Amino acid sequence: MGNILLIMFSAILVENFIFSRFYGCCPFLGVSNKPSTALGMGMAVTFVMTISSAVTWAIYHLVLEKLGLEYLKTVAFILVIAALVQFIEMFLRKFVPALYSSLGIYLPLITTNCAVLGAALVNIETGRSFIEATVFGFSAALGFTMAILIFAGVRERLNFAEPPKSFKGFPILLISAGLAAMAFSGFSGMRF
Repeated sequence: MGNILLIMFSAILVENFIFSRFYGCCPFLGVSNKPSTALGMGMAVTFVMTISSAVTWAIYHLVLEKLGLEYLKTVAFILVIAALVQFIEMFLRKFVPALYSSLGIYLPLITTNCAVLGAALVNIETGRSFIEATVFGFSAALGFTMAILIFAGVRERLNFAEPPKSFKGFPILLISAGLAAMAFSGFSGMRF
């Protein structure tokens, strides 16, 4: 149980996919306009990353390793992630159309979100067990969700700020993201 808690703490804070590894920056910058949209994206990424971590671990260890096809892991993982994203897209279109329309183009981009693929690959590279891989995927997704929600709050505050003309728009967003990443770098000395 202690190992699971360490994996969770590490994935959420120490090795945060947005602020430490810089995975998934496209949806981070694109969907963080409002906290509600950011939460919706975070929930979708959490579902996909958790399920894909479990399924890709099983595919790698039960199929690819047994057949000596480990070199196909990236292709196989992308196919699994694409199928999960299609499932989520159909579900949201049918049951939560407002969230579906607010996520726009960024929902299909979860398929190529390097945070989701990165979680699956990190699980294989570190040799985690099935439970550890699933917990890591879930925790990394919680870290992603936390980061995107924090940044959505920062962006709302920036709407009322008057930065210098040269910093308006995207430059101030990048500076704000860099400052948030610096704040999270305080956790980098903690290794488990």
